[in-house]
Amino acid sequence: MDKRKTISFLLFGVGLMLLGAGLGIHLLKSDPPPVDDRSAAPRNCVEPAHVSFDAPELSLHGLDDQPVSLEKYRGQVVLLNAWATWCPPCLAELPDLEAFFKEYRDEGFVLVGVNIGEPRGTVLEFLEQNPLSFPIWMDPGEQTLRALNTIALPYSIVVDRTGEVRLAWSGATCYENLETAITPILRQ
Repeated sequence: MDKRKTISFLLFGVGLMLLGAGLGIHLLKSDPPPVDDRSAAPRNCVEPAHVSFDAPELSLHGLDDQPVSLEKYRGQVVLLNAWATWCPPCLAELPDLEAFFKEYRDEGFVLVGVNIGEPRGTVLEFLEQNPLSFPIWMDPGEQTLRALNTIALPYSIVVDRTGEVRLAWSGATCYENLETAITPILRQ
């Protein structure tokens, strides 16, 4: 009887592994939606939470390997979005982030995408297929996540013109929520 249970559990485990492997292969083969396609963006999107704390002092490097920091954008409203190319919710919200940035960049709005933990070549290859018009910073050591006390991706904050973080959220958001939450901060 114990031998039958052991064999049953073993077969069940092997079946689960095969199912997982098949799902993994399917996910690897499926292409992410193009960044300019907002129809593929999630409609079940996260609403930003109102918060109040000083913006972290982040000093990273841009794709051109030049040093960058949040301090450079003091006086503007900054959406800092931590993301990765392997993260489905990150990719799902990119069309909405791109559209919102294009709509409001002339009003003192800056969007910075901080790639978490990936090699520069991986990010450049992704951007070649999915061009973005906002700056991308590299964070191979994941200091952004530590500074924001999170392990979640995507994770976003909005820093007002004075350097105070006013909004934060974990998970994919959408254009409508960005407009509702950020435009009042832009108008201040």
